[in-house]
Amino acid sequence: MSKDASSSGAHLHRETLAVRLAVERSQYGENSEALYLTSGYVQPSAAASAARFAGDEEGFTYGRYGNPTVASFEQRLAALEGAPACISTASGMSAILMMCLGLLKAGDHVLCSRSMFGSTIKLIGSDLAKFGVESSFVSQTDLGEWKAAIKPNTRLLFAETPTNPLTEVCDIRALADLAHNAGASLAVDNCFATPALQRPMDFGADIVMHSGTKYLDGQGRVMAGALCASEELVTKSFLPVLKSGGMTLAPFNAWVVLKGLETLELRMRAQSVQALELAQWLASHPAVARVFYPGLTSHPQHELALAQQSGVGGAVLSFDVKAADADQARARAFHVLDSMQLLSLSTNLGDTKTLCAHPASTSHGRLTEAQRQAAGVGQGLIRVAVGLEHMDDIRTDLDRGLSSL
Repeated sequence: MSKDASSSGAHLHRETLAVRLAVERSQYGENSEALYLTSGYVQPSAAASAARFAGDEEGFTYGRYGNPTVASFEQRLAALEGAPACISTASGMSAILMMCLGLLKAGDHVLCSRSMFGSTIKLIGSDLAKFGVESSFVSQTDLGEWKAAIKPNTRLLFAETPTNPLTEVCDIRALADLAHNAGASLAVDNCFATPALQRPMDFGADIVMHSGTKYLDGQGRVMAGALCASEELVTKSFLPVLKSGGMTLAPFNAWVVLKGLETLELRMRAQSVQALELAQWLASHPAVARVFYPGLTSHPQHELALAQQSGVGGAVLSFDVKAADADQARARAFHVLDSMQLLSLSTNLGDTKTLCAHPASTSHGRLTEAQRQAAGVGQGLIRVAVGLEHMDDIRTDLDRGLSSL
């Protein structure tokens, strides 16, 4: 857990923080941040050991509680998000679980967008319900639905912007005002945009959630998660859950994602340029019914996205193939994916390689058909996380299947 990270580099630009901010060098003066592979730490004295375990003195005590390499990642991500503190976890879903366990109890109510990632809907809507946590799911973009669904026991509003896979954008500041007026917190999943394109805390969000598995790593190598929030939330609400629950980020994974942050800004902007070009091409393709991408002027939240996301639409888009019914749509989507010879059929995203997936049968496959329909995820939908290959090669590979439908 990293505290007061944002102030340690307050005079530096974000691009510099992404390359430089970390814990102090060891006595060896390494230029690349050190990878500390250890499960335990030798204490200078019994009194110091007691003080550290009690939280009265700074210092590492046990691998499940903290690690210098992990702390470097937390410091760097907190600074990029403009957050006072950060705590990391083994995956993005474990970060969401930590947030819910730290903030909620039986009888509390969570209000979420129904367009969120399928596993998030399953965790909050089904798994937490077994322990008495209530939940409601509303339209990502209808502020009136959010307001109407708030209850006296609502403790958390949780949105993902842009959403996976339809790239819907919510008004972060408006949701923050709703949450705070109700005595609740607003959490924002910032996986798609990352702090390179969007900083939700600038618009009033209380918690920013990350799956570091995605763009923070950037090359599909390891899994990681994180929560950025106030020092009080991190120290009093989330850290105790980490210590008891053990959803600890491994030092090696932390080191990989730490190094990924160094190129985050460059990758996100380059891949966003690629995504816009591909979205424009798909929008004009005769086999495509509709393209979902915030950078297109046809996107319903285009202006809001440009206002919140540093003027670019991100690196993920989705599109529907034209079809007469759901069965034909599924068959046609599968044909496009099976026709690819270059691009990767993979449910991950955030890689330098372009990854394509069929959300209805993968990321949203555990949802009921009614839940998928409510989320707008049809059988003909294909999600594309655009990589860094040459655009001509990306287009050619997708066109191989689209043109032969």
